[in-house]
Amino acid sequence: MESHGLMSDLSKHILRLPPKQLAIQAKCFHPSATFVEFSEKEIEQSIPERFEKMVGLYPERLAVKTKNLCWTYEDLNQAANHIAHAILAQGGEGEEPVALLLEHGAEVIAVILALLKTGKIFVPLDPKLPHTRNNSILGDTQTGLIVTNSRHLSDAAQIQERLHLINIDEPTAISSAENVGSSISPDNLAYILYTSGSAGQPKGVVQNHRNVLQQIRKETNGLHICADDRLILLRSCSAIGGVRIVLSALLNGAVVYPLNVAQVGFTELVELLAQEEITIYDSTPTTFRQFVTVLTDEQRFPYLRLIRLSSEPVHKQDVELYNEHFPGACIFVNSLGLTETAGSIRCNLIDHNTHVASDTVPVGYPVEEMEVVLLGDDGHEVGSREIGEIAVRSRYLSPGYWRSPDLTRAKFVADPTGGDQRLYLTGDLGQLLPDGCLVHLGRKDFQIKVRGYKVDVAEIERALLALDPIKAAVVIARADRLDEQCLVAYLVTSKNSSLTISSLRRGLSEVLPDYMIPSSFVMLDAMPVTPTGKVDRSALPAPDRTRPILDDVYVTPRSESEKLLAGIWHEVLHIEKIGIDDNFFDLGGNSLRLAQAHRKVGEVFGKEIPLTEMFAHPTINTLAKYLTRKPDEQRALKQSHDRAQTRRALSHRRSRTRKNRT
Repeated sequence: MESHGLMSDLSKHILRLPPKQLAIQAKCFHPSATFVEFSEKEIEQSIPERFEKMVGLYPERLAVKTKNLCWTYEDLNQAANHIAHAILAQGGEGEEPVALLLEHGAEVIAVILALLKTGKIFVPLDPKLPHTRNNSILGDTQTGLIVTNSRHLSDAAQIQERLHLINIDEPTAISSAENVGSSISPDNLAYILYTSGSAGQPKGVVQNHRNVLQQIRKETNGLHICADDRLILLRSCSAIGGVRIVLSALLNGAVVYPLNVAQVGFTELVELLAQEEITIYDSTPTTFRQFVTVLTDEQRFPYLRLIRLSSEPVHKQDVELYNEHFPGACIFVNSLGLTETAGSIRCNLIDHNTHVASDTVPVGYPVEEMEVVLLGDDGHEVGSREIGEIAVRSRYLSPGYWRSPDLTRAKFVADPTGGDQRLYLTGDLGQLLPDGCLVHLGRKDFQIKVRGYKVDVAEIERALLALDPIKAAVVIARADRLDEQCLVAYLVTSKNSSLTISSLRRGLSEVLPDYMIPSSFVMLDAMPVTPTGKVDRSALPAPDRTRPILDDVYVTPRSESEKLLAGIWHEVLHIEKIGIDDNFFDLGGNSLRLAQAHRKVGEVFGKEIPLTEMFAHPTINTLAKYLTRKPDEQRALKQSHDRAQTRRALSHRRSRTRKNRT
């Protein structure tokens, strides 16, 4: 839609929360009642200033805790300061992008704070992404520096050899625990977060310190986050959801618990929630559904006061699961957040007395300083219950897209009514109910959300078409038997092609992250088309449940262990025929499905094994052998694996040392 077509008489909606929402919000307090309001004047500073205020108030209070590390606010501040001084010594002062490449955990939080303290713009890279994708982000930002650790040093070198590297595990000549004292304006940029663009290319959303603080202020005051809260961090800090959780905790004196559930499994999540008395749970609906499957009737989590879901549609069944498994004082929150707005634009509070009528749960009511209107194709506002594009009007929108002025002008337009606000055209469709509640109806284009990630199918289609035998490719999202959104690719290949799903996945994994690799592939003789010659996506057939064409020939399960594992895989993947040499991921599995299989393996075999062993043994053949080994053999195998990893790390370090000397 062209910006000049926007309505000129856009009215300002000042919608107050209905009495039911106000009543639930009145119960949304920590039992300690230590909530302190985040005042409006406090957004006129930098993020580090607010954090350092918390350090002064709560130096000995726990800030970050993982399985192997506990940092107080003073500890975290000193760790961030050490890194900040090293960054300034290497890159000097100035507002410029600096990348960080670290795994999910405490270190990434310290580095984010360090970069913010120096006045740099942090650009998070995800170690799980292909090197080509991270390289594309680095090329777009034109950063000259990557902050990483020993574990990812070789990855950083492979992404960009020309860049300067800071290894936070190595001591530096510049080592100070004192605050760096950089002068940072609220207008300075804080980060660049990359999401899939509507044109199929990743786009960098920039945000400044003032807007981030305004969003954290809304989170704090709306959900009454306080210093006694304990927040679980399941989301990646390379996405807005992860950044929001970290800052909601650390800018209020609360504690954050990073946990990589894809690595450790949902049983450990359950234990952590109970043992650490977590008060705020925040995840995608997909993760929530997997988490609930491991709960028993006895597990009620009496300290949990908020369950918040976002990034994907929330269904009535999710609220029913909440009612079944969580205590009466716990409140369920469904929200709609956007990277371009630094967080929530709508919020729906639900308690155990709330009746949910429709299958899709509305995303709710206005939050402060974020006005939502729905626009028709003519650019004018549509009426109640009519469907239109969701547009957000605010003075706290993103400044735009990094190095993309045309896209910025197309998506961020001047407020037709004048003033200092702008309008962001989201590309999402919505419907307003008579009481002002918003129902989110998905994307206008083919950009969708899968497992909490925003995905543009055009990018996947181009990656498929780059593979030699593929002549046509269409990717859509379909709900599977568990009502989860899964990507399905429809392909037309050249005649006599010997293409296998195994080789397809290998090719895609070199250019796409795992969440963008389709779960299913359907081979067609030709694409169905409409009378106008366009692909008729509604006529694409549902994928069948037969075993796909793989590199390995089918070998039937023989032993009792192999048959039991085949049954588990069938239950999780819904594939009718599974061979013992078939790779779990080639069959359409992902990390969350593997965690589900991990739980079932523990139940069926009566033994708990590390989730990492499921990743290490992705076939029935190898996993059955591992399960039937004696404990001594398993320990010896692990020790051998650890020694091999150590040798590789030492070899890489010696290689880098020789290179540096040269």
